[in-house]
Parts: sequence; C-alpha cells; structure tokens
Amino acid sequence: MPSKLFSSYTMRGLTLANRIVLSPMCQYASEDGKATDWHMMHLGQYACSNIGLIITEACGVEPKGRISPWCLGLYNDETEAALARVIAFCKAQGDSRFGVQLAHAGRKSSVTPSFTIREAVSPDKGGWIPRSPSFYTDGVHPDPEPMDDAALEEVKAAWVDSTRRAARIGVDLIEMHFAHGYLVNEFMSPLINTRNDRYGGSRENRMRYGLDIFAACRAAFPAERPMGVRISAVDWVDGGWSIDDSVALAIELKKLGCDYICTSSGGNSLAQKITAGPGYQVPFANAVRTGAGVATMAVGQITEPQQAEDILQSGQADMIAIARRLLANPRWAWMAAVHFQEFLKYPPRYRVCHPKMGPALNFTDTKEKKQQLLHMFQAEQQVSTKAWG
Repeated sequence: MPSKLFSSYTMRGLTLANRIVLSPMCQYASEDGKATDWHMMHLGQYACSNIGLIITEACGVEPKGRISPWCLGLYNDETEAALARVIAFCKAQGDSRFGVQLAHAGRKSSVTPSFTIREAVSPDKGGWIPRSPSFYTDGVHPDPEPMDDAALEEVKAAWVDSTRRAARIGVDLIEMHFAHGYLVNEFMSPLINTRNDRYGGSRENRMRYGLDIFAACRAAFPAERPMGVRISAVDWVDGGWSIDDSVALAIELKKLGCDYICTSSGGNSLAQKITAGPGYQVPFANAVRTGAGVATMAVGQITEPQQAEDILQSGQADMIAIARRLLANPRWAWMAAVHFQEFLKYPPRYRVCHPKMGPALNFTDTKEKKQQLLHMFQAEQQVSTKAWG
C-alpha cells in the first residue's frame, strides 16, 4: 500500500508534495522583530529536506504581540522586508511550501527566551506591559493591562495588516495562533476571560473576538491561499476550555473559511495537569475532524514514521506537524522515505546521499561514468516512486 504520509494534499489552490509539516518553533533570534541570518539557516535546512509544508515560528502582529523582545514580528516595513528575504531564499531551494504563523502573545509576552530561566522583561529593559482580555497574574509573566474597545480594534487591525504583509511576501499559507494561552486563547478560556461585555461570559461571547479576527484576516488574504488555525483543544484544568468547546469553535471557523485546525493543548494555567505521551494529542485532532468535518493537523510527540503513517491511515488527521524530532533531525523525511520505500527528489547538490548514487559515484570516476549515473538517477526520478529497493 502506498504511504499516505508521502501522498500529496491539496487545500484551495495549494498542493503539498507530502503531509509532513514543520511545526512552528520559536528561535528567539530576531533583531527588533526582524528575521536574521539565523532564520535563513534554520528554515533553509528544512527547505532542502523535502518537508511538505514549512511554517515559520510565531510572528507577532505588533511589537507587544511577541513573546519576547527577541521574537519574530511582521508588523512594519522592516520586519516584512527581512522575512521576505528568508522566504524567497527558502522557496527557491525545493518543492516545500511555506506558511507563516501569525500570533499575539497577550498576557504571556515580555519574557525572556524559553531556553533561559523564564522571567519577566520590564519596560526599562526593553519589555512592555502586556495586553490581556482580563487582569490575570501568575507570578511569572508581567501583570497585564485589560483591553478596552480601542485596544480590541487596534489589535484586530494589526492582525489584518500582518495578513496583508504575509500575502505580499509570497507565503503560501497562514496559520493563526489561537493556542497555548496566548491572546485569542485567553479570550476563549473561562480560566482567563472574566469580562462582562460581548466578549466575555458565554462560550459564544468568548469565541467572538477570535472569530472576528479570523473573518477579517480571511477577507484580507487571497482566496486561493489556505488559512488554518492552531488551537489548544483543552486547558487540562477542570472548568476550563474543553474538547466540546473546540469542536464548536472549529464548526464556526469552518463556516468562515478555515481550511484546517491544528490541535495542540494547554498553556493557559500553571494548574494544568497534562497526561503526555506518544501521540497524546492525536485524539483531539480526531475529535475535531469528526465533530466539525474540518481537516486537522495532528501535533505532539509524533516522532516515528510508522506512527505518523498510522495516524493518517486511521483517518484521525490529514497532516502531521513535527517539531522537536525535526529540530534534532532535519532530514527526518528522508529517513521516513527509506522506511516506506518512497522516492524523493533530492536537491541536486545532495544527490550523492541517494543509495544508488552515493556508493557508485566519486571524484575519480570518468566523466562518462558520472554522466551515465546521472542519467540513470534522473530517469528514476521521472518513472519510479520506489527506487530504494
């Protein structure tokens, strides 16, 4: 049976060569929100590794929307130009498609990077006062300022502006970050949102701000390019956001033109009790896919090729997002292809890695032998999907 992991997948006018997705991972390597050479290197290695879809780390839609002062942004001409340079380079390297994750960290912003001791960054040290739907303090993040009507409109406009900037620099897809206790997720969770206006109280009201943002951004993004949403499917706290809430949210997002839901979890409360383990969030993807009739992207401790394949074959998700395992092994897709005897089109400079090229071709071979082997390799690319045997 052909591997589903290496089958193509189409959303609107975008077709992915396979269903492997690089999950967004914060790098804390930006300068005033601008992408740097680190991002060129970090994302470039995946552009040469046959990943179906590469999604950048979270890009703040305004300076205060970044997790830290060192996080990526897409909110002015300078950040747009810097990210455009990286994406143009990466898209030129292979068949991978590129997405940008737009985000606002809300009350969980203005902190130090995750690979250090996490603590608040005060305004006098380059930080800021975070925004939040309601006042909430946890002893780790800076105390936030609740958003009034003017702030709500300002932030929504920032999301739309970043969406237009993403469209201009040629991204193939936008993923909106509504998860992990960041701003929109804060509005949705009853653990954080204690407002008494049209954005607080009932589930319908708590979902309203995120749905308004999505609708405005969907209208600003080209219709032929897909847009998805990453959610925290559950809060992992009694009385918090539940999987039933996530299905209800997904139904509404689908009505607005959402093309997929990536089902992560948690992040709102330090009281969360997560039952983690291999594929522990896959049931959330299945529940949303079944309950809302929308495509899902599974994420969380998916590390092995057969594990990813089984998730897809069982119909629990449509795509597989991988983070830490791809960070440790950027060529994970190549190893998976060997496992399933699938043939990949390597970047030309890496063709010596192919089992039928590497052992047979070296610098001492004659020009005629090199040409003969190259022709053989090119012929296999055209006619064979199982050239590993």
